Parts: sequence; C-alpha cells; structure tokens
Amino acid sequence: MVDRLVLGSGTLLQRVVGALRDQSGSVRVVTDDESLATALRNEGTVVEARDPADASALDGLSAEMVVVIEETHAATVETVRAARRAFPETYLLAYAAGDAPTADEVLRTVADRVANPYRQAASYVLDRTGGAGQRLHQLKRVFRSIDRLAVVSHDNPDPDAIASGTALARLAESAGCTAQVCYHGEITHQENRAFVNVLDLELRQLDPDEGFAEFDGIALVDHARPSVNNQLPANHDIDIVIDHHPPRAPVDARFVDLRSGVGATSTLLVDYLDLFGVEVDTTVATALLFGIHVDTKGFSREVSPADFEAASAVLPAADLGVLERIESPSVSATTLEITARAIQDRRVDGQVLMSCVGDLAERDALAQAADRLLTIDDVTATLVYGVKDGTIYASARSHGVDVDIGETVREAFDQIGSAGGHVDMAGAQIPLGILDAVEEQEASLTAVIEDIIEERFLDAIAATTTLRTQSVHDEFEGDRYLVQTDEHTIESGAFTRTNNDSE
Repeated sequence: MVDRLVLGSGTLLQRVVGALRDQSGSVRVVTDDESLATALRNEGTVVEARDPADASALDGLSAEMVVVIEETHAATVETVRAARRAFPETYLLAYAAGDAPTADEVLRTVADRVANPYRQAASYVLDRTGGAGQRLHQLKRVFRSIDRLAVVSHDNPDPDAIASGTALARLAESAGCTAQVCYHGEITHQENRAFVNVLDLELRQLDPDEGFAEFDGIALVDHARPSVNNQLPANHDIDIVIDHHPPRAPVDARFVDLRSGVGATSTLLVDYLDLFGVEVDTTVATALLFGIHVDTKGFSREVSPADFEAASAVLPAADLGVLERIESPSVSATTLEITARAIQDRRVDGQVLMSCVGDLAERDALAQAADRLLTIDDVTATLVYGVKDGTIYASARSHGVDVDIGETVREAFDQIGSAGGHVDMAGAQIPLGILDAVEEQEASLTAVIEDIIEERFLDAIAATTTLRTQSVHDEFEGDRYLVQTDEHTIESGAFTRTNNDSE
C-alpha cells in the first residue's frame, strides 16, 4: 500500500507529485497520458499506465489517500467517480478543474474534500480589496510617510505588547520605514525577561524623562491612547494604533485597528504579516506564538478562532525549544520574598483575599503573588498591592466564574488612577498624590492606603457579585469618594489621575 495515489493528467499533477516526492511517504501515479508517464518516471516516480477513469483498471491498487487532478471538469468527475468505486473507504481529495466555478458542488457528493482554485482566488482577492485590503493599503501609506517610527509599547510591557511591537517594526521596515520598539518602565517578570533575552529582541528602554523628539512617527501597540499607560503627552499626535482591548474613549490616529474580538494583539499582527506578504522568521514567529499563548492564558481565556488560526500560521516557523526555556525561568529571591510577605500579611473577606506587601522592589512580583494566593482553598479572587516610587501598584486575579476581575478593578480604581485587564486577571496603578508627602509614621500611611485600596475593591466586588455579604462603611458625597478610617477621611480628589493597563 502506498501513502498517496495520484490519479489524472496534466502539468499541475506533475508539479504536485514533484512536491510530494520531497515529503515523507510513498507516491504512485495512475495516468493514461504517455508523455506525462515518461516524464514522471524520469523524475523517479512510480507510474501505472492505466486509465484513471476506469474503476476496473484500478483493481489491485491500494493507498492511504487518493488524489484526483485532471485538466477538465468532465474528466475530474469521471475519475473521481471511478476512484470512489475502486476505493470506497479511502480518503479522496479532488481538484476542481476547468472553467466551472461551482464544480466543487458536483464533486462534494463523491469526494471527501474538494480543492477549489476559484474559491481560493476569490478569497485572496477579497482579502486584498475588501476591508483587509483597505487596511493594508492605508497602513502602507502611513509607513511610507514616516522616516523614523517609534513603536511604543505600554509601560512595563508584557509578551503580547513586545511581540506585536516587534512584528509591527518588521512590517514598517518592509515598507521602507526605519522603526524601533520603545517602552518606559521595567521588564521585571522572570518569564518576560527570559522572553526578551533568549530571543534577543531589540527593545529600547527609555529613561523616565526621555521623549520621542528623534522620531517623526508614533505607533501604539496593545494600548490605544497617548498618556494612557505610556509617557506620551495626552495631546501627542499618533500615527498608528493596533490593539485588541475594547476602547474606553475615542481613539484618534491616522491608522486605527481595534478588534476586541481576538484574544491578543499578536493575532492581529500575524494577519498583517500575511497581508503584507512578509516572511515570518523564527524570532518573530516564536515571539508572536508566545504573545498569543500568554494573553489567551494558554488558549483558555477570551480566545477566538482567529487566535488559533494565527498560532497555527506561525507554528511551523517557531522554535518550541526556545518557548520551553522561556516558560521555565529562574525566580529571583526578591520575588520569593514578596510572595512570602503577601502570604503572611493576607486578609480574607469571604472568598476575597487581599494583601499589602508595602514597599515594592519588583513590580511584576505582584502578579506572581496574586496567582499563588488564588490557589488557596475557598479563595475566588485575590488582590496584591504595594508602593513603588510614589505609586500604588495592584495585581488582581480570579477564577473568572464568580467575578469578572477586569471589570471589578476598573470599577474600583479607574476614577482615582487607572485599571484594566481580563475576566480573570487585571491590574491597577494609583498615584499617591498628596499622601506621599504626609509626615506620619510609615505604619500609619500604610493603614490609610490599605483602607482606601481594600474598601474600594470590596465595594466593587459587592456591586457586581455576591462574594461579599458584609456591610460596607463607605460614603459618597457628590462626585467625591470618601473613605472612613479610624483617623482619616481621604477624598479621591487628593489623587492625580494616571493610566495603566498593566496586569
């Protein structure tokens, strides 16, 4: 028995057989075209000189798969019917040949699968002349109007932002535009550092007060507005925005692609690489696959068919060995210390666990601590937070069934800082404002921060879930939120607003 039995005639059959010979498995051809049979034999193919449209002529042959490739629609139908009679249980693939665009409708009743070049050509044309084609040409025009592009990731970028930024820079360069991936903040999560270092990705970490004067174009990836989770001025002109998060305010740029129906911005960049016809090298393929994997939580969170298709598209070029190294990084002593502090100082209210770790040496340790605490029995949601450089950073997690933690965190902190995330993971960033200058003992300031953060978090959960049943003692006065503590009344007006979608 051969692996693939090819029936038919024509130059396309010869080309397909030539490609099949380069793959594993055996190939045999049945044709009544003498010149084709001679050419195939000279190329090293086993050929049976028989009429492929005669079922009796196929007696004695067997195969794992039968492929029919003829030059006309009529010949295809005859050969397919003969093949089905001769091989009733074998998988049968037919190529819809000839000038009948709907030829596959006739063949589908006989063959298991029909390859229709008309449908594929139509799909290709629609992709490049329809909505996707318009995006392609518009983005190319923007690239060609820019000499030096800053691809700006959000502050403290995650793998999806890093991967999509890297891919967008490659697209820009393919259009003749010099591009550099930039970010403010730090990459402190061990897995994220390993991601950048192992793949040797070219990222530029900007100083806190460093701007973008040397660039004549700005692109935002994985976030959508200037001053929101980046250090750009709020009124800064933006050229390109590509993001998968639903916008919370109007987005103004020369080119905007916001598609919240996918699980990762990396998925959108895989689409653009295909539209641009840019070959995906191992580095970019591995980065994009990891970006999709992380943002969809291993294809289990907010995942769409497009995410699976994008991952499938880059998988052949990706280095899975590198991904394994990235996902098994060493853990720093600081991260372990912060996690231990979060466990020791935890406070549980119903099924909600909260913990303040105080001064924060590594911001990304919060996410790892929040993940760890979520494994405790009977805990449905966690919030771990600490203070670094005059800002309160918080990371929240949930099992994603009883509480949408992304909406909860936005409800709790978006009015006094910034917040964002997904149904089971989210983060917030809240500037201390005048509290940072309060001349009190550190323990007293920490107590005030705990009251503000934890009461707002619990109120937000109570507003949307039944996890918390005990009463709360917060009051509202007009548009100002008052938090009652033993010694203080802190108003939200004391805080200056910033934004961060980091999780």
